[in-house]
Amino acid sequence: MWLTAEDWSAVRLTLSLASIVTVLLLLLGTPLAWWLARTRSGWRHGVAAVVALPLVLPPAVLGFYLLVLMGPQGPVGQLTQALGLGLLPFSFGGLVLASLLYSMPFVVQPLQNAFEAVGERPMEVAATLRASPLDAFFTVAVPLAGPGFLTAAVLGFAHTVGEFGVVLMIGGNIPGKTRVLSMQIYDHVEAFEYAQAHRLAGAMLVFSFLVLLVMMRLGRAGKTRLKAGRSARAVQESAVQAGDAARRTT
Repeated sequence: MWLTAEDWSAVRLTLSLASIVTVLLLLLGTPLAWWLARTRSGWRHGVAAVVALPLVLPPAVLGFYLLVLMGPQGPVGQLTQALGLGLLPFSFGGLVLASLLYSMPFVVQPLQNAFEAVGERPMEVAATLRASPLDAFFTVAVPLAGPGFLTAAVLGFAHTVGEFGVVLMIGGNIPGKTRVLSMQIYDHVEAFEYAQAHRLAGAMLVFSFLVLLVMMRLGRAGKTRLKAGRSARAVQESAVQAGDAARRTT
């Protein structure tokens, strides 16, 4: 058999985890990225540093502190117990929370860069056309930042699929519950089952290569979209200026 039942269970669990985390990261990361891209607050650099911390922090360190926070004596653990949710460590919910924090920069930073590339002028033009800030965000900023959303989704999903250190610390290695794909490969290697490990690792290698190809295509699409957006903004500005001139002459 090409993959065992345990392998398929790990694949399904990994895909479920990555899908849920990616959706949550886009929902939570979009307003945060928008704020980071537009704010002039003195807190901006501090918040950006906290978001980017998993890029340089060893996964075992992050996993250890999350384990302490979510443990029976930690503030998060005491809160979840008081709410009747039990403890998050060594559960799928704990994996989701840890993955959210660990993959956050891979979603927030592409979105922030995309929003910064949009610039202030399109929002100003939308305001002159009497669009509310919320309308301008969804009808102007989001479409122009579309490639950034795709990049963020791909990176967030791929990074969650490849997690190991944080998963090991928070989820352990419980079959059918917290044993994700990276842990399954590790188990095969420990058991000297190199043929099974090769199959899973090879699939991960192909997946990673495809992610890089998608990223390159998205990068080119983003540049094309940005040029088109600038041309559209120039047309909008010309229309606004023409309208102002027409009102002044009447």
